[in-house]
Amino acid sequence: MVETAPSSAEIAAALQTPTDFNFQLPDPEDEEILEYEFEQQLDEVWKVCERFDLQTDIWRGRVLRAVRDREKKGGEGRGQGFLNWLKNREITKSQAYALIQLANSADTLLAEGQLDPLSINNFSKRAFVETAKSAPEVQRLVSEAAQQGDRITRREVKQLSDEWTAMSSDLLPDEVKEKSAEGGLPPRHLAPLVREMEKLPDLHLKGIQREIAANPDIDTVKTLTSEARNLSKYLDAAAQVQTIRDASLDLEMALEEALRLDCLNTAADLVKQASTLEQTVAKLYTTWKRLGNLADRLYVDTGASNPHLRSLLSCLDSLTNEVIEVKLDDAGENLVRLRVITEGNH
Repeated sequence: MVETAPSSAEIAAALQTPTDFNFQLPDPEDEEILEYEFEQQLDEVWKVCERFDLQTDIWRGRVLRAVRDREKKGGEGRGQGFLNWLKNREITKSQAYALIQLANSADTLLAEGQLDPLSINNFSKRAFVETAKSAPEVQRLVSEAAQQGDRITRREVKQLSDEWTAMSSDLLPDEVKEKSAEGGLPPRHLAPLVREMEKLPDLHLKGIQREIAANPDIDTVKTLTSEARNLSKYLDAAAQVQTIRDASLDLEMALEEALRLDCLNTAADLVKQASTLEQTVAKLYTTWKRLGNLADRLYVDTGASNPHLRSLLSCLDSLTNEVIEVKLDDAGENLVRLRVITEGNH
């Protein structure tokens, strides 16, 4: 592990890659080359291309960041120069900020000593991005593996992340951790369970912990992961439904009954759809009010000398009136009518 931040010269040396490629690819029609030798030669070339891709994008991100920051300091502050710079190079804003984020991640990892510049070439581009987004503990594990010469792909990053999540979590019983350490329970199955359990209040964790401790096997882990996910979805959605909050309903008792009847997934979907409907109605009302206000304003601004605009307003009466009418198909055979009835000050 690097104790101090690397110098600019070290970073430059680590990121220096020849731009003039002249690879000698094996002849695909040469039957004398064994299959594994053929794949090995191509894999070596591919790794060089991946390194070049990663290093180039890091530097492109640094260039874009410099252009953006220069304009922030001395430009007009509206970002037009930065946008023109992107336009001239046919780069979208999303691509630009993705590259800047990559450069920021690289600089952070290097500055904090989490990553030896000399080990950057052991990463694939996707693995580097995933590492930068991981927890500091996972970054250390990945960096140590890279410094030992291991090839780091996104798969290795995910594996190390799952191992750290499973073994460091206080939510899993010791029996489960011991079985995982012995190889009987792969971390890739435990990590999703831990992530779902982290979303739950303590009240709902004990039952899951008792069951996984009593049956520390893959099938139980998968079942409990699904149950925890549905439970989290139920609790989150129920807390957002105004209709439920205004009612004298014991959500915990309803939850217990759903668990006993093995219909938690259905109950979770029910409250989720209820939440979606409430949000949709609120958005519908806001849009309906805005549409009516615009129609009133246009009516005032027009007169009999503007028959086409008046015709436009007449056509939209079915949407601006108290009763909203919308056809559900092109033929008009299915029609829905909604009456807007409001109470209070609106």
